[in-house]
Amino acid sequence: MEVIYGVNPLKEALISGRGGVEKIVLARGRTEAAIREIRILAAQQGVPVEVRERSHLDELTGKASHQGVLGICRAYHYQDLDAVIANRHPSCLYDLVLILDGITDPHNLGALIRTAHCFGANGVILPEHRAASVTATVIKTSAGAVRHLPVARVANMARALDELKTRGFWIFGADAQASQSVSAPDYSGAVGLVMGAEGKGMRPLIRKKCDFLISIPMLGKIDSLNVSVSAGIVLHEIRRKQSRHPAGQR
Repeated sequence: MEVIYGVNPLKEALISGRGGVEKIVLARGRTEAAIREIRILAAQQGVPVEVRERSHLDELTGKASHQGVLGICRAYHYQDLDAVIANRHPSCLYDLVLILDGITDPHNLGALIRTAHCFGANGVILPEHRAASVTATVIKTSAGAVRHLPVARVANMARALDELKTRGFWIFGADAQASQSVSAPDYSGAVGLVMGAEGKGMRPLIRKKCDFLISIPMLGKIDSLNVSVSAGIVLHEIRRKQSRHPAGQR
C-alpha cells in the first residue's frame, strides 16, 4: 500500500480509475468545494471516507504538504513496453515515448511525467535501478498525470531502445554538447526521446544507442536548464514538426 496526498493528485486518481484508492482520509473541518467533489467521486466508486485530526495526516505523510486530504492506495502498477507503445494519443499523428536515463530526483520525475502527458506522449520508460521510482512525491508533483500516462520500468535500458527500434522508432537523445539543434530534424515517424540526468546526462552506452543527438541552443550565461524544462522544449518541437507530416501506418 502507499499514500498519495494533495487535492489534485487524489482527484485525478479517482477520475482516472487507475489509482487503486482503497480509502480516503480527510482532515477535520475540510468542507470546501474541492473536498466535496472528492467525496462525490469516492461515493460513486464505493471508496470509504474517514475524517481524522490533521495531526493524523501529518503522521501518515511525514508532515508533507497534504492539503488536508490523502488516499490509501494499492502500490503503483507499472506497465510494460507494449502498453506504453499501444497508448498513442488519439489526436497525435505519431507515437512519442519519453525515455528517462538516470533521473533520481522524484520532483524532476513527477514534472517530467506531467510534461510528457501534456504533450501527448504515449508513455514514459524508466530504468529499474539507479533512478527514481513512482512515489507519493512523484504523483503529487505530476499533478496526477501519472494516473493517466503509462510508466514502464525496464531492467535493461539499452535492450529496450533496441526493441523500440525494431518497432520503427527513431531514438533521439538530448545532449547539451550535440552540434545538431533541436529544430533541425523533421521528426516524421515514431520517436523515442531520451533525457539524461541533470549534470551527468545520458550514460555512454545509452548515448551510443541514439540514432541522433540534439541540443537546445541557448544564449544565457547559464549553460543548462532543468531537465523537465528541457524536455518540454524538445517535446513541443517534436510535436510541432510532426504536425506538418502526413501520418504513416504503425
